[in-house]
Amino acid sequence: MDIIKKLSDELSLQRWQAEAVVKLIDEGNTIPFIARYRKEATGAMNDETLRDFSERLKYLTNLEERKATILSSIEEQGKLTDELRTAIDEAETAVKLEDLYRPYKPKRRTRAMIARERGLAPLSEYLLSDNAAIPVEEMAARYVDPEKEVPDVNAAIAGAQDIIAEQISDNADFRSWIRRKTYNDGILSSAAKEKKADKAEKTEKSESKDNKGKIGKKDAAGKDKGEGNEKRDGSVYENFHAFSEPVYKLPGHRILALNRGEKEKFLSVKIESPEDDILQYLENHNHVGANKLTEPYLRAAVSDSYKRLISPSIETELRNELTEKAEDGAIKVFGKNLVQLLMQAPITGKVVMGWDPAFRTGCKISVVDPTGKVLDTTVIYPTAPQNRVAESMRVIEDLIAKYHVDIIALGNGTASRESEQIIASFLKEKHLDVKYVIVNEAGASVYSASKLATEEFPSYDVGQRSAISMARRLQDPLAELVKIDPKSIGVGQYQHDMNQSKLSEQLEAVVEDCVNKVGVDLNTASVPLLSYISGINKTIAKNIVAYREENGRFQSRKELLKVSKLGPKAFEQCAGFLRIRDGKEVLDQTSVHPESYEAAMQILNILSYTEEDVKNGSTRDIEKRIREKKLTMASLAEKTGLGEYTLNDIVKELAKPGRDPREDVPAPVLRSDVLELKDLKEGMILKGTVRNVIDFGAFVDIGVHQDGLVHISQMRAHKFVKHPLDVVSVGDIVDVRVLSVDAKKKRISLSLILNQ
Repeated sequence: MDIIKKLSDELSLQRWQAEAVVKLIDEGNTIPFIARYRKEATGAMNDETLRDFSERLKYLTNLEERKATILSSIEEQGKLTDELRTAIDEAETAVKLEDLYRPYKPKRRTRAMIARERGLAPLSEYLLSDNAAIPVEEMAARYVDPEKEVPDVNAAIAGAQDIIAEQISDNADFRSWIRRKTYNDGILSSAAKEKKADKAEKTEKSESKDNKGKIGKKDAAGKDKGEGNEKRDGSVYENFHAFSEPVYKLPGHRILALNRGEKEKFLSVKIESPEDDILQYLENHNHVGANKLTEPYLRAAVSDSYKRLISPSIETELRNELTEKAEDGAIKVFGKNLVQLLMQAPITGKVVMGWDPAFRTGCKISVVDPTGKVLDTTVIYPTAPQNRVAESMRVIEDLIAKYHVDIIALGNGTASRESEQIIASFLKEKHLDVKYVIVNEAGASVYSASKLATEEFPSYDVGQRSAISMARRLQDPLAELVKIDPKSIGVGQYQHDMNQSKLSEQLEAVVEDCVNKVGVDLNTASVPLLSYISGINKTIAKNIVAYREENGRFQSRKELLKVSKLGPKAFEQCAGFLRIRDGKEVLDQTSVHPESYEAAMQILNILSYTEEDVKNGSTRDIEKRIREKKLTMASLAEKTGLGEYTLNDIVKELAKPGRDPREDVPAPVLRSDVLELKDLKEGMILKGTVRNVIDFGAFVDIGVHQDGLVHISQMRAHKFVKHPLDVVSVGDIVDVRVLSVDAKKKRISLSLILNQ
C-alpha cells in the first residue's frame, strides 16, 4: 500500500504535504511544534488535522507491519500464492487482513482438524462435488474406521460436515459479505435482564403447591414483594427494557448506554441478523441444490457453519466496531468540551476567595492574591448541622476587608446551593462590591488528595487544598486544570466505559495543544504545566523548576540549554512556547521562535520600530505601518527570507506581543443574587453558562444549582442541528428560555430558541 497516497486521499492533502508531515514526525517533531512553526512545510495544517494524520499514519504503519508478519507466516507454510499475496497487499483494514489470514492462522484443535486427522477430507470434497453419484451414506461407509475413532456412517458424515463448515467460515469473501449484510439489515435489541431474585421467585412459584402460584409477602430474597423490580424499573435503563433499532442507525451515545447496561447486568443485548438471507447466500455459493444426493448434508453444514462459527464472531466483531466508533465520537466530543473548558478566559488581577462547600465537615475557605499565592485559609460552619451562619459571615467579612477580596469562587459540589444562598444574602445585606462565581469542582478532590497537591501544599489538608484549587481555577483555568487527570474533569459522557488508554492518550493531546496554544510563563509555570509544553517531559519539567529555584528566574530562552537533559532538539521544540517577561531579549515574551529572531528584528528595523516599542506595545499598529511604507507581505517576505505563513505569524505576534489568546473568550458570569428552582417560570429568559455538551444536548448552569438541559431539538428554529457542538461549546455564555420545570425530579428543560 502507498501510505502517502492513502493519507493524502483520506485527508484531502497534496502528496507533498503528506510527505512533509511524515518526515517531520519521523524526525521527532511534536504536533504543536509542526502546527505552529513548520507551516511552510505542511501548507499550514492545523493541530487537529495533524493529530488525525498522526493517528492514521500509526494505524497504516502497524497494518503494513502486520501484513509482513502474515505473509511470512503463510510463506513458511508453503501456501502463499500470487493471488493471496496481492489480496493481502491490497487489504486496507485490519479486519479484512485478518479475514484473509484466518484459514492459515494457527488454531487450537478444532472439530474440522480432528476430522481431517481421521481421514475425512475426501468425504467432505465428495459432499461439495456437483457430480456425486453414489448415495452419501454408502460413500461415508468407506470411511468408517473404529481405530481412527470413526465408529459409524453418521460420525463420518458429521466429520466431513465439520470440515466444510470450517472452510465456509474461513472464507474471507463470505465473512465480508455477511458482516456488511448484518450491519445494513441487522437489528440490535435489548431486554431487561432477569435478576437472581426474580429467577428465585419464579422457581418458588413453579414449585408451589398453590395452584394460583402465590408466594408470601416476602420474595425469595427476603425483600418486600416487588422491591427488586422497583429498583430496576426506576433505573436509567428503563427505555432499553424492550428496545430494538437497526444496527446502521444506532447513535454512539445509545451504543455506550447499552454497553453499560449490559456490563452492569441490567440488560441483555444482541444483534438479530437477517439469518434467512445469509443462509440463502451461503447455500448459493456452496453448491447446495446442485446435487440432490448431497443437498441435505450440505445445507446442514452451511447452517452449522453460520450458526456455530460465523454468527457469534461476526456479532462480536460488529459490536466491537460499533463500540469503537461510538468511543471515538464520544472522545471527540469530550475533547472539544475539554478545549473550551481549558481555554476559558482567566480572571486576572483579582484577589479571589475559594469556597469549598460542605455540611458536617464545614466549608473550607482560602484567599489567594492575583498571582495565585495563598494569603489565608480557614474553615467555617454556616451549613447544617452546625448552622453557625452569623459567626461564619463575620469571618468572611473580616477576610474580605483584610485582603480586599474581589470575587468568591464557590464550588458546585455538596452544600453548594445552601452556601450560595448564604453568600447572596450576605452580599446583599452588607452592600459589598463583591461578586461570586459558581466554579465546576470536578476533579478537585482527585487533585487535593494527589501526591502533586501534597508536594505543592504540604502544610495544608485536603479540604484547604480543594478551596485553593477553587480560587486558582477561576484565576487561570488552564494552569490549574492541567494538574488533574483529564478524565476526571467531567465534561464527557460514558468516559469510564471507554478504552481508557485511548481516552487518556487523546485527552492528553488536547491538553497539550491548549497549553502550547496559550504558552506559559517560564518563570512561574508549575511542573505539570511545563510537562505539557512541546519537547518537555516530566523529568525535564522538574529540572527546569529545580534550575529556577537554584539560580533564580530565567533571563533568556537560551538559558534553557543549561537545564539538565534539555538539549538542542528539546530546545527547538519548546522555546517558542515558553515566555519570559522583562528578560534580556525582548522577543522572549512573544511566540516568535528564536530561529526567527534575526528576521523579526529585520522587520522591526524596516518598519522603524525599536525593542522598546515592542515592550510598551507600540507595535500594535504594525499592519498600518506596513501600508504606510508602501510595503506588501510579499516584499517583506523577500527582504527577510521568510515564508508567507511564518511572516504573517510574526507580524500578528508583534501586533500583540505576549497577548493571551483566551482574552477573546467571554468571561464567567459574575453573580450577586441567587435563584431557586421554585422561582423558575415557564417562558423566563435567563443567562447561563454551558457546563457540558453531549450527543443529544447541552447542560446549562442558570444559577439554580441544578443545571438545565437544552435538548438538541431546542437549539435552532426551523433548522436541523447535526450535533450540539455545532451550536454551543463548554463555557459559552448563552441566553435560554425556560420550557418546563419538574421540581420533584429536579429537572429543568431549556431552549435556545427565545421567540416562541
